[in-house]
Amino acid sequence: MTNPTEPDTDPASAILNATEAEEYVASPCISVCSVDAVTKMCIGCLRTLQEIGAWRTMTPTEKKACVARTEERALATPRRSASGQPFAPDHPKLKRFRK
Repeated sequence: MTNPTEPDTDPASAILNATEAEEYVASPCISVCSVDAVTKMCIGCLRTLQEIGAWRTMTPTEKKACVARTEERALATPRRSASGQPFAPDHPKLKRFRK
């Protein structure tokens, strides 16, 4: 019987955890959550409502494709706040979109 307070030392679990870490895809969310009424995309991460809703069930490959789409949108979409004001180009939350 294993002790639930001890870390899991099973080699199979270690391999599984390493595989999960390699496949982890960070959410593109930058905590500027507001949906643009015209584009129907979040003004922060540039995901559609469908992409936001499906994120938790997407495979790592689907997540990578979603992130790539947001990066393409960032190049073509002027970045604005919920009030319609443009984000400053050096806004720290837009760092991932800078090339």
